[in-house]
Amino acid sequence: MSLSRKSPIILEYLRKRQMLDLLTTGKRLDGRNLDELRKLEIDFDVIKKADGSAQVKLGNSEVIAGIKVETGEPFEGLEHKGALIVTAEVLPTASPFIEPGPPDEDTIELARVVDRGIRESEMVDLEKLVLIHGKIVYTIFVDCSIINADGNLFDATSYAVISALTSCKLPIFEIQDDVVINTGNKKDPPITTLPVSITAIKIGDTILLDPTSEEESCMEARITITTNSNGEYTAIQKGSTGSFTLDQIKYVADIARNKGEQIREKIKELMKS
Repeated sequence: MSLSRKSPIILEYLRKRQMLDLLTTGKRLDGRNLDELRKLEIDFDVIKKADGSAQVKLGNSEVIAGIKVETGEPFEGLEHKGALIVTAEVLPTASPFIEPGPPDEDTIELARVVDRGIRESEMVDLEKLVLIHGKIVYTIFVDCSIINADGNLFDATSYAVISALTSCKLPIFEIQDDVVINTGNKKDPPITTLPVSITAIKIGDTILLDPTSEEESCMEARITITTNSNGEYTAIQKGSTGSFTLDQIKYVADIARNKGEQIREKIKELMKS
C-alpha cells in the first residue's frame, strides 16, 4: 500500500497558506504548540497467539506490532548473532489517501528507519540468541500493521516495536542431536536499552514535532533522531527533498534527547501498570 497523500494542487496550496499563516503565531491546526507531542497510548499483549505484541495510538495514528520467534540460520557475516527482522504494512482502511498495490518507497522506508533505530541502538543483545554458532540462531520477526495513518508513522511504529520487544517472551529452545526442541518454557529477551525516536518536519522556516498527515503533506523536509537510554544518539534519518540548517538539526537533536526521555519513562510506567 502507498503512504503518499494525494491532494488536488489548488487545495494543497490553499491549505499550506492557511497553515503557514497560523504557524507565524506559534500554533498549529490542531491547537498544539510547535514542540508538543500528541497523546500516546500503549496496550500490551493485544495478540494472544503472538510471542509479544503492542498497540500504539499516537494521536489518531494507530499501529499494532506482533512478534513471532523461530529458529533459523544466521545472516551471512553475522554468524555470531541472532536475527531481528522488522516489516511494515499499511492496511487499505488506514486512510482514504492510501492507494492499493505493493508496498511503495514510503512504506519500505518506514520499516527500514524503524529497524535501523532499534538495530543501531543494540536494543536486543543478538549475541545471546545463538544456539549453534554459524548454524542455528533465534530469529525474531516483528510485523507491524498500520491501522490508522494520521502522520508520524515513524515514531508510532517505533514505539509499537520497542513496546512489543520489551514485553515479549522468548521460547526456550534446546538442541538435541542437532535438532531444535521447544521446551515449552519462556524467558525474557536480552534487552540492553530502550531506544526512542523523535520525528520533526520543516514547513517554511518552522520546525514542528510529531506531525499529522496534513502537516506532512505540506512539509519540505523531515528528520527522525533516535536516542538510547543513556541519551546517546544512535540513528538519524532525513527524508523529503528539503534541507535543514545546522542550527535546526541541533535544535531537533536537543529536543529528541529531552522528549525521548519523557517517552521512555512513559513506556516504562505503562509496562509496570
